[in-house]
Amino acid sequence: MSLKSIAAKVFANNIKRKVQKWANNPIATQEKVFKELISEATGTVFGQDHDFISINNHADFIKRVPIRDYEALRPYADRVVDGEENILWKGKPLYFAKTSGTTSGAKYIPLTKASMPSHIQAARNAILLYIAETGNAKFVDGKMIFLQGSPEMDEKNGIKVGRLSGIVAHYVPNYLQKNRMPSWETNCIEDWETKVDAIVEETISENMTVISGIPSWVQMYFERLQDRGGKKVGEIFKNFNLFIYGGVNYEPYRAKFENLIGRKVDSIELYPASEGFFAFQDSQQEKGMLLQLDSGIFYEFVKADEFFDENPKRITLKDVEVGVNYVMIISTNAGLWAYNIGDTVEFVSTMPYRVVVSGRIKHFISAFGEHVIGKEVEQAMNEAIQGTDVRINEFTVAPQINPAKGLPYHEWFVEFENAPEDLEKFALKIDQSLQQQNSYYFDLIDGKVLQTLKVTSVKNKGFKMYMKSIGKLGGQNKLPRLSNDRKIADALESHI
Repeated sequence: MSLKSIAAKVFANNIKRKVQKWANNPIATQEKVFKELISEATGTVFGQDHDFISINNHADFIKRVPIRDYEALRPYADRVVDGEENILWKGKPLYFAKTSGTTSGAKYIPLTKASMPSHIQAARNAILLYIAETGNAKFVDGKMIFLQGSPEMDEKNGIKVGRLSGIVAHYVPNYLQKNRMPSWETNCIEDWETKVDAIVEETISENMTVISGIPSWVQMYFERLQDRGGKKVGEIFKNFNLFIYGGVNYEPYRAKFENLIGRKVDSIELYPASEGFFAFQDSQQEKGMLLQLDSGIFYEFVKADEFFDENPKRITLKDVEVGVNYVMIISTNAGLWAYNIGDTVEFVSTMPYRVVVSGRIKHFISAFGEHVIGKEVEQAMNEAIQGTDVRINEFTVAPQINPAKGLPYHEWFVEFENAPEDLEKFALKIDQSLQQQNSYYFDLIDGKVLQTLKVTSVKNKGFKMYMKSIGKLGGQNKLPRLSNDRKIADALESHI
């Protein structure tokens, strides 16, 4: 065992104790974060506008600060982008993480001196807690690859602007710099397909032990490695034993990945976003990700099925229940206040507080009142492929409201790596799982309002061609798992 791996184990156990300290005192930890946030921002324009000086508890906060998304926060955010100081948080941000906008163009999410460290420490801690639990630290001696956006940045009124993953690339610790791949030059390549080819050339002869990225884009890297090397990824990288991912659920891709790799490897799930690093998988034995309670983020939750009510009830951590679908609302030391990031989560444990991402509040199907969410369609797909040799590359779901004949239905667009022999039987298995999970969907099927879902096969690389056609190939871009209209479905018609 190398000195580096021995040191990693010592460091890992130290970090584990620190994490356990706040994880075992969750309510007190969140109360402390809340008070610090309000105190620090009292003198800002936002704090003065919302009478922060009179806020003593969560009830006061609810009265003064409504839930907002970026568009609602834009009058303040635009002033920050224009270079004004002390608007949402003290001083100016260090960076803006630029992301796709909704109705009004790009969004500029502030990253401050106070918030930036949590983005780095949470990812580091996820790896260290893995080492502490498993004792596996051999990978620290090998090469590690992080498939991410370009680290090159623009500047707006003296503040650097880039993709979150590119910004984070500037903070890789010195002790990892020699192990980290790809090279800076390759990482700066904007065209994703060109970048992946360059990464393959740089890494194929290296001792890769850790690979990280969004599963759908790592899959492209693995496929090109296999084409270039003529072998399974696990044969090319004999010491590869840890896959770190975030952004989407890995389960629908797991069978395909294990086939590409040729064996099973451990995995760690992360839940990062431009707005904050919210959770990471802290155990290989337990389901879900540990919610980060000591990272300058105060959490509120609203039941998803009540979110669009006129005055939805906002609760804190102490009142959440396991198995309920919540919209997660955050207030942060980057100056986001009662901010709706658009994600929905479910708690799988409250001792400690662990979550799974269940979907997006805007990504659902409720064309007929069924309100099917991302977690349900992913679980249905997982159950359908379990115990079979079916492997999928990607899928998305849309309602078919006006079919040529018969009742309406849900249409599942699936790109198969290895398709089932009987597509109708496969669709029925998915449908039965969905009925079991969602009573509204069951009632619609049972009441002959909907017919059984249908699976439409998408041709090989069809989803990649679609993503490329809309300028969202690679990087942090993700295909919506489901939608309440047929915008994506119609665009996929040429790829069927």
